[in-house]
Amino acid sequence: MWEKFKKKAGLPQDTFLTAEICFEDESINGAAKMALVLAGKKTAIFSSLATFSVDGEPMPVSGEYYALVDKNGKDVAILEMETVNIIPFCDVTWGMASQEAEDENLEAWKSRMEEILTDEGAITGFDFRPDIKLVFQTFKVVYK
Repeated sequence: MWEKFKKKAGLPQDTFLTAEICFEDESINGAAKMALVLAGKKTAIFSSLATFSVDGEPMPVSGEYYALVDKNGKDVAILEMETVNIIPFCDVTWGMASQEAEDENLEAWKSRMEEILTDEGAITGFDFRPDIKLVFQTFKVVYK
């Protein structure tokens, strides 16, 4: 899929695919999340900044390409990272949170994210705080 996209988009042959994203690994809602992405409704994800440090992962960068893969590792789409910003949890607005397309309002988003971040922190060694730094990434589907 990556080679077909590069050819169609007229990208140089040395353009590389940064990584894979698999929402189906995250939860039983993975297939629903992937459907939201493919429908153009889910255009953002939040991650804790601490997790990038703990995992030793490089920060995403605007303009990078990612393969969206299903639980079997099959390419489903190519995503382009549009923006990457670091923002405190307490400063997230509904306009940002709604781009995840998973919650009905900001309060529901905050409740869900606090639970996720608390669980993640227990595993990776950080505590949830209202000012915890999040990596807010927006993306678009560029090929499917």
